[in-house]
Amino acid sequence: MNFTNNLKEAEEFDNLKSKVLKYVLYKKRTENEVREKFKDIPQNKLEDIIDFLKEYNYINDTEYIEKSVDEFKKLQNLSLKEISYKLMRKGLNKNLIDDYIYSNKEVLFEYEINSARNILLKKIKNSELNDIKNFLYKKGYMSESVEIAINNLEL
Repeated sequence: MNFTNNLKEAEEFDNLKSKVLKYVLYKKRTENEVREKFKDIPQNKLEDIIDFLKEYNYINDTEYIEKSVDEFKKLQNLSLKEISYKLMRKGLNKNLIDDYIYSNKEVLFEYEINSARNILLKKIKNSELNDIKNFLYKKGYMSESVEIAINNLEL
């Protein structure tokens, strides 16, 4: 009788693990996204599944940050603060985000300057420089990035 119960429990666990695995294979997910999506799975089983996913690198929040920032850099003009907020909304640990930004500060600072410059170039025809500067500050751009972008602006 005990063997049958263990077998059923193992099958149930495998089914749950497969369900979660499909979710993370469809699209890269953060650990927090997995926790939020599968709140209905008993906590101890979910922890085991998350440990499995981490062990086999199906979820890796550090890699997730790296890939997300690379996508942001290719597709959007964002301040470092906006990048940080977008990542935190995914439930990523603020310390992990800050560590990534700190260890890539030169590249990211350069990105922020170029991002501010791109926004300046788009808006300069229809807006006053001070209005654009205020817009950039509200979006979280560092004043140093904005000033460098303005000084390097070629109209």
